[in-house]
Amino acid sequence: MSTPVIAQEVKGIIPAGSKGPKVMPIVIAVPKELAPGEQRVATVPEVVQKLTKSGYEVRIEHDAGTSAYYPDDLFTAAGAIIASSRTDLLNGARIVLRVQPPTVAEVDQLAEGTIVIGFMNATTNLEAIARMRDRNVTAFALELVPRITRAQSMDALSSQATAAGYTAAILGADNCPKFLPMLTTAAGTIRPATVLILGAGVAGLMAIATAKRLGAIVEAYDVRRAAGEQVRSLGAKFLELEINAEGQGGYARELTPEEKAQEQQMVSTAVARADIVITTAAIPGRRAPLLVTKETVAMMRPGAVIVDLAAESGGNCELTRYGKTVREHGVTIIGPQNLPARVPFHSSQMYAKNLQSFLVLLVDKDGALIKEFTDEILVASLLVHAGEVRHGPTRDLLIGGKP
Repeated sequence: MSTPVIAQEVKGIIPAGSKGPKVMPIVIAVPKELAPGEQRVATVPEVVQKLTKSGYEVRIEHDAGTSAYYPDDLFTAAGAIIASSRTDLLNGARIVLRVQPPTVAEVDQLAEGTIVIGFMNATTNLEAIARMRDRNVTAFALELVPRITRAQSMDALSSQATAAGYTAAILGADNCPKFLPMLTTAAGTIRPATVLILGAGVAGLMAIATAKRLGAIVEAYDVRRAAGEQVRSLGAKFLELEINAEGQGGYARELTPEEKAQEQQMVSTAVARADIVITTAAIPGRRAPLLVTKETVAMMRPGAVIVDLAAESGGNCELTRYGKTVREHGVTIIGPQNLPARVPFHSSQMYAKNLQSFLVLLVDKDGALIKEFTDEILVASLLVHAGEVRHGPTRDLLIGGKP
């Protein structure tokens, strides 16, 4: 169902179609992402077309989508206005859609009351969060959207994890010195490579599916028993361990010391026989669990590859270095940065649809921007509003002596 036409009076928001003063559409601004290596864009022409038909004015900063292979002319054809400068982009904008968190300098360009929606990475971006608080900017963090059924279409973490899992499998294959599928040739039969996936969340399941399509023998492990059925449905072998570590929100709980010892033994054996290992295990707000020790790496086959998707939060492998590729004992260990940005066309497409769904929550039945954020999804994802940091853990960090 399309969003109602949205209109804004000079001194307030009024329903579309109401009699009264001349009204102006709500302006959505999409800036060019400036973070190093970021190729995604926060919206795509397909979504722009739907937003403009619903009454929004959508502005795209010049060349914002070029790196994702969405040139300006496609946005123009979809009804967007191309802004030649950041000033023109933000002048009168009510909502700003982003991929990466804004920098302090970018926050300073925003007018009071602007709504910013995107990934905020609050724990590593406290100075910008504090500046948004002080400038009375409203910020919604998509990483805080609750993983409930009603919010599935807004789950940007899952959509981008899908891209990361796919890219991780391709990256592993690219660095592996072996064919992944079994081949029968005149020179003899070549055995398929073995790929091990540690962590069967969204990224892990996509890595499993991709590695299977490439013809590898795939094994997977996750401390959540419920993940076994999903792993098997993709044609992979699920490594069994008599531990049930199902936690809240679809994540795994932290293991006890005894459980960790059992897990480590089984994982080490599986890692040692694998040609490619892709690790995806993470606990929100905490250091990534250590799954592959340096001693285990020393047991691996020469030419084996580890792709550590948890590199940013410390890594599942003891030897991982975030943003680096290192080689130890003949093993290549990759700590990739921002894998979704390596497939920017489809990553941007999925992300844009997440934002489109999220925007619906900000409009009431009359087509006006809501004044109170009472929906449970908005409450959970509201980071900063009305000069206050609304997210408890982030507020505690700021109170603890940081900006």
